[in-house]
Amino acid sequence: MRTFIATLGLALLAHGAQAQAAQPDCANAQDQASMSACAAADYKKADAALNAAYKQAAARLKDDKDQHQRLVAAQRAWIAFRDAECAFATGLSEGGSAYPMLLAQCQATLTTQRTAELQAHMKCEEGSLDCAIPAN
Repeated sequence: MRTFIATLGLALLAHGAQAQAAQPDCANAQDQASMSACAAADYKKADAALNAAYKQAAARLKDDKDQHQRLVAAQRAWIAFRDAECAFATGLSEGGSAYPMLLAQCQATLTTQRTAELQAHMKCEEGSLDCAIPAN
């Protein structure tokens, strides 16, 4: 029984060490692996914010099928642009240790910009003729 408890304890310690290693101190990241992990986490956070803004925009357009389809088309085109732009912007570093960090940084930057664009589309002044997503 003691062997089981000791083994379980070691397993829990190892799991805790892995979890802590997976979450580096991004404010003080010193090595490439940590910097890449932090950049990936930033991109994941930016992507979640974009998804929330997109869902809000889509919900506001639920009664306008044509404009909703335009939003879908624009978002798909934007994703293709983001991916192509980041591939271009980071292409010379491809295969290097910094590449994952640089790619994630590019993706996070463009994703944050797109989120701001969608949010701006949802803040139209009343009576604006160039409003893409009118208030409900």
